[in-house]
Amino acid sequence: MTDIISGDLKPDLDASSQEGETASAVTIIVCSSCRYPGTPAETFPRPGSALADATREAAAGSTVDVRQVACLGNCKRGLSAAVLRAGSWSYIFGELDAGSAADLVTGAELFAGSSDGFMPFRNRPEALKRGLIARVPTAANLQDLK
Repeated sequence: MTDIISGDLKPDLDASSQEGETASAVTIIVCSSCRYPGTPAETFPRPGSALADATREAAAGSTVDVRQVACLGNCKRGLSAAVLRAGSWSYIFGELDAGSAADLVTGAELFAGSSDGFMPFRNRPEALKRGLIARVPTAANLQDLK
């Protein structure tokens, strides 16, 4: 799982994955309280709420689940979202806008179809390339590190 010398961590794909299965459930978490930098706190509705609604609409008919939370704690980087897949690293994106909804769903679908548990960088929409804040390993990936 972990190559301590290089620091490379591999996904800990869940045991429920079957041999030959390439699609896994992916969830997009959108921060509904996000606003653009410099926007007054009293501005409602929040752009993050609009992004959450647009992402749900963009995901309609797909297998991507869309949820929203009140805050992802990434306020200085504008509208934010996380993309999660069981047993895989999670991705956090910022500097999004309401027009990023389709990009989030496209990225989630790429992630769902990934056989190695990572979201392929090369095919990601531009908003997800430039807006990447962090990749977060699973707790299982960290058990070998001291």
